[in-house]
Amino acid sequence: MKLTDMKQALAAQGIQLTKSLGQNFLHDANQLRRILAAAELKPTDRVLEIGPGLGPLTEMLVAQVGEVLAIEKDARLVEVLQQHFQTETGGTPVLRLLHDDALDYLKRDARDWTDWKLVANLPFSVASPLLVELALAARGPRRMVGTLQVEVANRLLAQPGAPDYGVLTLLIQLNYEPQPWFKIPPSCFFPEPDVDSACVCLVRREPPPLTDGQRNAYVRIVKRSFSQRRKMMFKLLKADWPEPQLAREFERLTLSPQVRAEKVSLEQFTYLARNLHGPPST
Repeated sequence: MKLTDMKQALAAQGIQLTKSLGQNFLHDANQLRRILAAAELKPTDRVLEIGPGLGPLTEMLVAQVGEVLAIEKDARLVEVLQQHFQTETGGTPVLRLLHDDALDYLKRDARDWTDWKLVANLPFSVASPLLVELALAARGPRRMVGTLQVEVANRLLAQPGAPDYGVLTLLIQLNYEPQPWFKIPPSCFFPEPDVDSACVCLVRREPPPLTDGQRNAYVRIVKRSFSQRRKMMFKLLKADWPEPQLAREFERLTLSPQVRAEKVSLEQFTYLARNLHGPPST
């Protein structure tokens, strides 16, 4: 689907795009192919696509994989997609199209995504919470490839001590290892966004580093540690764990009680989650 095709489809339906929904449609075929290459697709793959829009990426997906579940929030675009792919008459059996809020759907339907891949031009307005929801799921996709703002991409890939390192970094990197990413110019989207974009690729870690209960403790520790970024992590964690227990674990990690969360590594947060999970030790 070319840019002219997009404009014609929107004009034919009298659709004015909504900025609040993060509707910036990727139309550049070269960039779409780069996204598919990053996903390393196979004919047997099952793919989750969030925010298909007018379907340029969807077209390529249904031609390459065994199953596509596309979730679109805008009812106007759902109608366009239904007509284009003839889903009501079984024209594209590989494709299942849902009219739903993707974030609500993921929270409502805790399904097993372990054999799936996420491949999507993610709506900028909800890209971060969508990725976090899937990344922290007990059974998340084996690979996630999506477009988002460069600013968010920098936060996903940040290392300890970097300005972008924080809660989002640690919630994503716990179960997923970031791969090399690439920028996508604004001119490749319609309408053109005011920010730079990027395609990121996240590969699920095997085996998972934490159990379900430990993962819950990890999220709690990370969020508490960054709740006041300029404060010492030790003092913040005392609101949830006994000081003697914290002191022992910090000493084992050779972490100073004065350290701030931005200097603490993923591995150290993971260690704390394993040892602070469960009833406080005496």
